[in-house]
Amino acid sequence: MKDYNTYIFDLDGTLLSTLTDLVASTNYALRRYGMPEHTYEDIRLFVGNGVRKLIERAVPEGIGNSDFNNVYMTFREHYMEHSLDTTGPYPGIMELLTELKKRGKRMAVVSNKFYAATEELCRYFFGGYIDVAIGERDGIRKKPAPDAVFEAMRRLGADKDGTVYIGDSDVDIETARNSGLPCISVLWGFRDREFLIEHGATTFIMKPEELLA
Repeated sequence: MKDYNTYIFDLDGTLLSTLTDLVASTNYALRRYGMPEHTYEDIRLFVGNGVRKLIERAVPEGIGNSDFNNVYMTFREHYMEHSLDTTGPYPGIMELLTELKKRGKRMAVVSNKFYAATEELCRYFFGGYIDVAIGERDGIRKKPAPDAVFEAMRRLGADKDGTVYIGDSDVDIETARNSGLPCISVLWGFRDREFLIEHGATTFIMKPEELLA
């Protein structure tokens, strides 16, 4: 595997195991407005395109539901209070980041999670390791648009030749492609190998330490 100098990571499903807290906040918001809850597996397939799209997929009739905005705001409020209940780095992630830092590598997170949650989670779990954390916010298009990746590279002083993108989903594969970067797909996240291959994945790692090979 090429020796890159800059690593741009997705967050949910790549660095952090967040699904249990996302399920809890989604179903809490749905319950508040008398809507049917979803299974863990349902919500695993709903995530990846940002919180608004998650709630659109979870709410009956999506954005056409008169209570859509209420559910969306309730989710955000609940998740900001409970995003650390069960969330944590996947096994081997902290060792990976420690070694990359020791080798002088630059690291960023680019996520479709809303900006405040992205910053809070990165600061809490990865302070001192992740140099730049960018989440969903006004004025910058969400992944798979390349905007946030380019912003992260600009802030890191990185160029395409030495940069790699690491993620767990079809959105990440497309983001890397749109950014002109190689993509390494992780197999411990929210999508399986067959799904990723169907969406164009070519390079996989099964454990974080394989990124150091």
